[in-house]
Amino acid sequence: MSILELTNIETYYGPIMAIRGVSMSVREGEISVLLGANGAGKTTVLKTISGAMEPQKGKILFRGKEIQGIDPDKTARLGIAHVPEGREVFPFLSVQENLAMGAYSRNDNEVDADIDLVYDYFPILAGKRKLQAAFLSGGQQQMLAIGRALMLRPSLMLLDEPSLGLSPKLVAEIAEIIVRVNKEQNVTIFLVEQNAKMALDIGHYGYVMEVGRIVMEDSCEKLSQAADIQEFYLGVKDEGVRGRRRWKQRKTWR
Repeated sequence: MSILELTNIETYYGPIMAIRGVSMSVREGEISVLLGANGAGKTTVLKTISGAMEPQKGKILFRGKEIQGIDPDKTARLGIAHVPEGREVFPFLSVQENLAMGAYSRNDNEVDADIDLVYDYFPILAGKRKLQAAFLSGGQQQMLAIGRALMLRPSLMLLDEPSLGLSPKLVAEIAEIIVRVNKEQNVTIFLVEQNAKMALDIGHYGYVMEVGRIVMEDSCEKLSQAADIQEFYLGVKDEGVRGRRRWKQRKTWR
């Protein structure tokens, strides 16, 4: 069953069309993956879903209800948490205060318990709870951004390049946390990534985006085995094409 459906979405930056008739579905309880090179339009897709940008055409359904064009605070109240590219934590607030900000729309008595849950997922943050977020490392800020999104108690989490700029060890840690959150908290994940290997290893279903269009989709297992994905996203070279220039290759989806 799909929790989120996009149908023929077109979004512009001024006169420039960034998303060109994108249609996709995110299945509830799964980790869906959107792959693509820098500038493909992946971030714009997430901004359009969360309400940071308004599509000029198409529909976005969340649990069967149209949400395209509504304000970001309203999408958050519906249960959609957006973790943007670049982390964007509140630098002059402490770790604890950042987490509390994630629960701004809640009025229950379980916020403190959920903060403890975040510290259980990210123990390193517990020892820095009074430290301003500006003094955290890049990896710790990414953990804080994900933790802050968890404080919303979302049913759908949009993750934009969570591995960006992180060491391989931290990328593995973040990937493990994403899987745990998906399974243990029953949070559906829509993951945008340039790190195709990490994304395909943990994802269930994936889409490939180029120049604002979806050019390929399948289970992550099948995508990881596809020749084009191996060649252009996983860096696997066939012995028969060694030395051939990348831009002279023809992708089968063209």
